[in-house]
Amino acid sequence: MTGRSLSRSDAIARHVPRWMSIPNRILAVLCLMYLVLYIDRVNLATVGPRMTAELGMSNTQFGLAISAFSYPYALIQLFGGRVIDRFGPRRMLLICGAVVCVATVLTGLVGGMASLFALRLALGIGEGFAFPAATRAMATWLPPARWGFAQGITHAAARLGNALTPPLLVGVMALVSWRGAFVVLGLASAVWVILWLVVARETPERHPGMSDQERAELAPAAQQAATTPPVPWWRLARRIAPVTAVDFCYGWTLWVFLTWLPSFFFKNFGLDLKHSALFSGGVLLGGVVGDWVGGAASDYIYRRTGSLQAARRNLIIVGMVGAFVFLVPVVLTHDLTTVALCLSLAFFFSELVVAPIWAVPMDIAPQYAGTASGMMNFGFGIAGILSPLVFGAAVDLTGSWSIPFCASLALLLVGAGLSFFMHPEKPFQADGLN
Repeated sequence: MTGRSLSRSDAIARHVPRWMSIPNRILAVLCLMYLVLYIDRVNLATVGPRMTAELGMSNTQFGLAISAFSYPYALIQLFGGRVIDRFGPRRMLLICGAVVCVATVLTGLVGGMASLFALRLALGIGEGFAFPAATRAMATWLPPARWGFAQGITHAAARLGNALTPPLLVGVMALVSWRGAFVVLGLASAVWVILWLVVARETPERHPGMSDQERAELAPAAQQAATTPPVPWWRLARRIAPVTAVDFCYGWTLWVFLTWLPSFFFKNFGLDLKHSALFSGGVLLGGVVGDWVGGAASDYIYRRTGSLQAARRNLIIVGMVGAFVFLVPVVLTHDLTTVALCLSLAFFFSELVVAPIWAVPMDIAPQYAGTASGMMNFGFGIAGILSPLVFGAAVDLTGSWSIPFCASLALLLVGAGLSFFMHPEKPFQADGLN
């Protein structure tokens, strides 16, 4: 790029409000991606009562169908980060969006367990690359001091998608049936793909709208994140392993919320589909607040203390212990108001975990941000395979909708303990010196 074009970009940048800067536009479109992808990920839970009745599926079969998403999703976390580091987040997210769009539309045409399972596999492939790619984009386009905020605000958008899905889908279903609802949601995914194509470039250096000042603010973090040296895979995997284990413990509970809330209110409390959706959406709104607070608090603590342990690890522990405390009444009482309130608070605290835990791989290895975050998210993928299936089978075996929450209680405490083995304050060194 010539000096003349750079000066023109600087002149334009001086007249553009900071909140409309290119990095902030990238972040805004990523927020929209998280919202759309989580609507597409959890829409099956809302239509579950009607779908299972029409297709003649048991809770165990429905749990198995939902868990199909996580088989390719988990595997992609192991190698997908390296693919992202090699080809770049812009290209990979365009492919992800296209696959998600097609898989979601075709879900409206399923005729039974086999086709539903296959399309959930396809959705898992499309979404498997998405969040490691988004993490790589954040590491490239935002300075380290904003990484916690970025993870918090994007995941808050994801939880907003969770909260909007039940009432939104019930409204759409009233107009076009549950099958037509999947077509509508799939087309909405296509809108995001177009926006990402227009707004994003692979690196700040390639974006014509970036000024010299904006590029200087990103350096050297962007340069480090943009570097793609050979990955010392096994050494990095061992370093990230404690984070992976903690993410598994967190992910187990998240999958319970994302998968079973509408059916829990519908079948355990005898609510109709409309009220089940409203209660589910209300509970999931707690996660929207939790994600935002977690990201803002993590960056605030880091700025005030300079300690990544305080900003990341300690906040994760607070979130997991708080979620444990408020899930206990869910097992012990059948009062609808008490259960709904405690579920909302439990989800709020569990979502405090998200921003700091996604920031940890960026703290440890920014030059391998895609690979490291994928390794961490492998734990979430394995939880997605086991949690829906175990919960559904436990309901079928025991006839209770409360007992299956006990697994979440145990794993939340295990995750809090394992958090002490994470060391975000110690950067990973490829030469093996750390």
